[in-house]
Amino acid sequence: MIESIRFKNFKILRDAELPLGRFTLIVGPNGSGKSTALQALQTVYQKTQGFSDMVTVSLQSAKEASVEITLRWGAPHSGMVTTESYSSTNARNFRNVDSQGKKVAGGALEAELASIRVYSLDAPAIAAKVGLDPEMELSPNGSKLAGVLDQLRDRDPERFEALNKELGRWLPEFDRILFETPNAGQRAFLLRTRKGCHAISAIDLSQGTVLALAILTLAYLPDPPSIVGIEEPDRGVHPRLLRNIQDALYRLSCPENFGEKREPVQVIATTHSPYFLDLYKDHPEEIVIAQKTADGARFERLSEQPHLREVLGDAPLGEVWYSGVLGGVPVE
Repeated sequence: MIESIRFKNFKILRDAELPLGRFTLIVGPNGSGKSTALQALQTVYQKTQGFSDMVTVSLQSAKEASVEITLRWGAPHSGMVTTESYSSTNARNFRNVDSQGKKVAGGALEAELASIRVYSLDAPAIAAKVGLDPEMELSPNGSKLAGVLDQLRDRDPERFEALNKELGRWLPEFDRILFETPNAGQRAFLLRTRKGCHAISAIDLSQGTVLALAILTLAYLPDPPSIVGIEEPDRGVHPRLLRNIQDALYRLSCPENFGEKREPVQVIATTHSPYFLDLYKDHPEEIVIAQKTADGARFERLSEQPHLREVLGDAPLGEVWYSGVLGGVPVE
């Protein structure tokens, strides 16, 4: 698990540190570094961006400018530090060191970094038909879901049945995931209505329904990525489903609480929703406030704010955050 990420000159994150746990929910205004932090996480080891795309805008023409992302690891890699830096010449330096500062081979760490997946789900992409492949994986925008579900049905039918049962609890109007072959070598999914057993094509389902199904599917994968970032998992979903979304994210990060025997997934999510935030009032250590500053942006764990309990009182957490007293809201 990653305990923290330190950013230097990465876009708006000029000098910032993001504390992390098994589950972390980042809340803040637009442009406060929430999505940028997830982009940086994916950049480490996978090198998804060039120097000019990463560096803070005011430093783009500085010859001596550099970008640096530093990960501090917890168990089972306690004491290990991974640093990736880029210079203005696009020279890349990647290294892993132990608690004594000694450079070490990072096979296990690099395997975890390579498995990082960051999702920004898009309803039309999720609903789209997909060409079949022996190893289907959900894409960053949620596409290929039909193939992932089809593969799950064939390889782990008991888990697929459990997913269908949970789907019926989330969305009582449906009772089953079905499949069709629109063209040779392609697969699409449908949902069957509980009343009348009508098959509704994915492209005719509501945006909230397909977004919820994508998140539910992630939670039921037998071998999910070790680290998952999800931008606004609550976006487009009806408020009554927010607790289900919370449960799905916890199923990923705390599988032992759901009877799962796999390793935990470290989950980092973002939100703008005071309603979703309300669900975490009893877990302020899982909330990170992203705040714009004169020098860029910074992060602060909610539980570290002074007099937090007195500030919150009996009010909903989302309402208190929305008022601006906790920070992390747009300011003049």
